Amino acid sequence: MPEWLENSPQWLWWVGAALALGIVEMTTLDLIFLMLALGALVAAVVAGAGLPLVVQVLLFAVSAGLFVFALRPVALKYLHLEGRGAPMGIEGHIGQTATVLESVTDRAGLVKLRGEQWTARAELEGQQFSPGDLVTVVKIDGATAVVAAATPEDKPFDMEPPAPR
Repeated sequence: MPEWLENSPQWLWWVGAALALGIVEMTTLDLIFLMLALGALVAAVVAGAGLPLVVQVLLFAVSAGLFVFALRPVALKYLHLEGRGAPMGIEGHIGQTATVLESVTDRAGLVKLRGEQWTARAELEGQQFSPGDLVTVVKIDGATAVVAAATPEDKPFDMEPPAPR
């Protein structure tokens, strides 16, 4: 083993490896390098206890493997990072309930959608909604929400929760 490696505290090298892996994780966001960084921290603790390098490397490999195969799937499910998270952007508005602010026809209107005012038009020709009506967004056409009649169980996004009893 090189003299410079032998004379420096080994736990410090493991902490440095954990920091480097953490930086790589920030660029990938897939939790693989975070699990490896946790394994490096386990090895740092083992190195701080004075165990030999072979044991450190072995425990790093075992703990990193356990983190990758046991902890990572749970973390992905909890964080919704598997591509099954809530839709964002325009897709996030589709299916939401809005409140009519100004009369909505098949040509024009105004609704309150997720706390913002949106221009709107009815999905079907001849359909009309009055102020206060609840509607469901069926698609977004440019900056206009295309809406249809809401079902009775739909609640507006902006509605206050019921008061506690």
